[in-house]
Amino acid sequence: MNSRIHFTLRLIVALVLVQTLYFKFSAHADSVYIFNTLGLEPYGRITIGILELIAAILLFIPKTIWLGALLSLLIITGAIYAHLTKLGITIHGDRGKLFYLAISVFILSAIILLNNRQNIPFTIKKT
Repeated sequence: MNSRIHFTLRLIVALVLVQTLYFKFSAHADSVYIFNTLGLEPYGRITIGILELIAAILLFIPKTIWLGALLSLLIITGAIYAHLTKLGITIHGDRGKLFYLAISVFILSAIILLNNRQNIPFTIKKT
């Protein structure tokens, strides 16, 4: 994959993850509502926020890009699952914006992970 495209994908995922931190760490009403609905308020909200920050940072360290993508993929899988099971697609009239953003991050994180699979230390290398 072209290095500019790869960087752009990582930047998009990191920006989405970091952008949501304000809402999580400031205890924004929507974020509190989401994590209350999931039964994870406040510790889950703060923990997820910290993990998202770590994932965003790892996406820009060459040897840990795969780990940042994997962590992002795991976090966002949980978010998608929460939308599909407890939260619903639309939250407080957002017309599904958070859900579709999660789907986008999932797809981009999967592409980044696949593109960096050769750097995963515990995979079998082709000879």
